[in-house]
Amino acid sequence: LWVTNLMLGERAIEAEFEALLAVLPRLSGPVVFVSNEVGLGIVPENAMAREFRDHAGRLHQKIAAIADTVYFVAAGLPLKMKG
Repeated sequence: LWVTNLMLGERAIEAEFEALLAVLPRLSGPVVFVSNEVGLGIVPENAMAREFRDHAGRLHQKIAAIADTVYFVAAGLPLKMKG
């Protein structure tokens, strides 16, 4: 939802991503991100959906790179990918 709001608000998406990533190491408590996986399906037909998929995928990669632990959950089954 956040990525969609950034897109609809015509915000500088990469700058917003970098601002989020910059604050994460300074937080004192645990942070949990929950997001839909959007890269495993078909390529969306409309341009906005493709743009969303690409932005979300890049954000997922950037967060996973700095996260201590990453899980992928499908059908309620967690797969530990990192940590």
